[in-house]
Amino acid sequence: MHQGGAETLKTGALLPLKSGGNLPLNVDVPDSPVARSSMLSAPIPDNDDERLAALHALLILDTPPDQRFDRIVEFAAHEFEVPIALISLVDRDRQWFKSRFGLTACEMPRSTSFCGHAILQSGLLIVPDARVDERFIDNPLVTGEPFIRFYAGMPLILPSGHAVGTLCLLDRRTRRFDHIDHAILTTLTELVIKELTEPAGMHQERQP
Repeated sequence: MHQGGAETLKTGALLPLKSGGNLPLNVDVPDSPVARSSMLSAPIPDNDDERLAALHALLILDTPPDQRFDRIVEFAAHEFEVPIALISLVDRDRQWFKSRFGLTACEMPRSTSFCGHAILQSGLLIVPDARVDERFIDNPLVTGEPFIRFYAGMPLILPSGHAVGTLCLLDRRTRRFDHIDHAILTTLTELVIKELTEPAGMHQERQP
């Protein structure tokens, strides 16, 4: 799913890219979609008020594009060979994209978001084929543009323990996600969290 060799981001983090082989997860994907009567909206966690307070304290919502985040998202899209990669921050009624690759919209409703489900987890959310997942089979993002089939989202968990969003990958075709893919996405997620919690000025001061 990702390319071989070794690459280094400008932040200096060396990613453990695999040079060959494949370790697919044991996930059986049915050949045809199933039907259900209504979409399951993304649940609201019990601590959502505290989670939102942590998100708003970052003072990052509705800020201009930032190369610190854009280079991570662009790298992820190319490394995993997916048409869409996002840094999604889940607000009260929307998910807002701090950085996006392959998508023109800057925000979407929280109720239809995959990321609204992902922030409920402590680790990676994988949806190999959204057409056969009861949470998403009649989601408008699956039945219409951008016709999501595959989703991989890693929650952005702050040091306080609050998940404010995700670093996620989306594809219009079904696919698998192996252990090396997981490791790479985890490393990229850690970089995003570091940038979220560290003021941009401090980052610039460290540059030679």
